[in-house]
Amino acid sequence: MANIQYYDVIKKPVITEKTMNAMGEKKYTFLVHPEANKTQIKEAVEKMFEGTKVKSVNTMNLDGKKKRRGAVVGKTAKTKKAIVALTEDSKDIEIFEGL
Repeated sequence: MANIQYYDVIKKPVITEKTMNAMGEKKYTFLVHPEANKTQIKEAVEKMFEGTKVKSVNTMNLDGKKKRRGAVVGKTAKTKKAIVALTEDSKDIEIFEGL
């Protein structure tokens, strides 16, 4: 496994209608590094966003989609998604405040 630093673990937030509704329950969704495990994701969220305490982390591995361009068939890259639940006394994550 590659040596992944905490700032390389979280790639970007996932902004959908379903994830916006989950934010009311203090659950935030991120695209993460495909080789990151739950412990690394928890550590990265707590270091990157001050005052947050992670209660649980759920992860999903998403396979690449088949794409076709003429006769050539290929696949898009695999991705990994993480749903991070924060504790009740934890601060909210600020990047989602204006949405």
